[in-house]
Amino acid sequence: MKKIQQLANLFLIIVFSLTHISCSSSNGRRDEPTPIPVVKNEVDFWLTKGNQSALLQKQAGILVFETKINTYQNIEVSDIQTYQIIDGFGFTLTGGSAQVINQLAIQKKKDLLLELFGSGDNSIGLSYLRISIGASDLNATPFTYDDMATGQTDVTLTNFSLTPDMTHLIPLLKEILAINPNIKIMGSPWSAPLWMKDNDNFIGGSLQPQYYEVYAQYFVKFVQKMKAEGIVIDAITPQNEPLHGGNNPSMVMTALQQADFIKNNLGPAFQSANIATKIITYDHNCDNLQYPITILKDVVVYPFVTGSAFHLYAGDISALSTVHNTFPDKDVYFTEQYTSSVGAFDGDLKWQVKNVIIGSMRNWSKNALQWNLANDDSFSPHTQGGCTTCRGALTINSSESFIRNVGYYVAAHASKFVPAGSVRIASEIVGNLQNVAFRTPTGKKVLLVVNDGDTTELFNVRYNEKWITTSLEGGAVGTYTW
Repeated sequence: MKKIQQLANLFLIIVFSLTHISCSSSNGRRDEPTPIPVVKNEVDFWLTKGNQSALLQKQAGILVFETKINTYQNIEVSDIQTYQIIDGFGFTLTGGSAQVINQLAIQKKKDLLLELFGSGDNSIGLSYLRISIGASDLNATPFTYDDMATGQTDVTLTNFSLTPDMTHLIPLLKEILAINPNIKIMGSPWSAPLWMKDNDNFIGGSLQPQYYEVYAQYFVKFVQKMKAEGIVIDAITPQNEPLHGGNNPSMVMTALQQADFIKNNLGPAFQSANIATKIITYDHNCDNLQYPITILKDVVVYPFVTGSAFHLYAGDISALSTVHNTFPDKDVYFTEQYTSSVGAFDGDLKWQVKNVIIGSMRNWSKNALQWNLANDDSFSPHTQGGCTTCRGALTINSSESFIRNVGYYVAAHASKFVPAGSVRIASEIVGNLQNVAFRTPTGKKVLLVVNDGDTTELFNVRYNEKWITTSLEGGAVGTYTW
């Protein structure tokens, strides 16, 4: 045993000596150990999965551009070719949305608005809102800004007032504008005042030609009075869903009627009042291209109209490109798509990102808006006969509590990373990997991808002859920025 111990001690002395020699330079000074290279992440990756195990979650892995060849499919991104400039992403702030958000406790509401409309790390940067001119079907009750007793008219619009929206919508808009003064706002009416209509009813009916000029002044007053409240209306559409007369409220307006109204009344009225608010036509489904084309073909209407707006409850999102290619000097917009109370998170996530965000952007849209921003846990408020299955991006279930629904994440995967003023750039669709790419005003590149398949896809994101390798599960959504 003693001999073994002596040998062990001798071994330790030799090891110590060798270590001392190797760690010393010829001049007797100790050398610093060779530093291990630090690999810095070059691409940030944010992920949402259909099973909700990741919800707009920044991934911790390191993604570095390289040139080592592999056999995976490539999403080629190039900013040599550019397309439309982006106005923004967002929702319709319905009267009902404003009402339920205003029910939150003061600090809770403040924190939520900063999260929705702020520019910080914990915000999603919503940059575009649509509002109704008067009530939509997601108000508690129908109204316009000039309601009169049955049989009475107000051709001088003496009775015009924003009062019905002074309790919830307008105060909330002011709070939002205090956070983001540059947010764009679009206004769309669901109905003209009943005394202007041929059926004296909130549901259906049409605007009587004798009131076209009065109704044009109704829009002028709306824009001017909102401006007096500090709210600039960037654009209006003459009628929400002009071919759907069954909602409450609603109004039917054919393409020829809308063309007549714009060229002879609304356009000249805005011009005379020096109103720069854009006039955007149609504002309905992708299955009727003749409506906006009929209006834009009218050479008198053409100078007054900025572009056309679309929904996707029918038709195909490629309709936007068809109209754009027919009238390349006019813009296209995507202004509404709802998520249903009976929809599944995974299915809605995949479909909405593919069509509403990626689809609209790849088909020249300047914005991408979903339907209502918020409602309560019974999908209220809504008018009698209004939508009872429209799920808001948020469910407000108490003064201190709300739930982020699928629409929130659909918008956030674009709005958080693609500010207004960004430009769409080229990116190739490969296999199930639907995608769209942007360059932001600061030069950052953004790629939004959804795996439209059911199995995991390995792929490269290739830019400037280098690439990173990544993967997405079936139905997952990823936003990559560099």
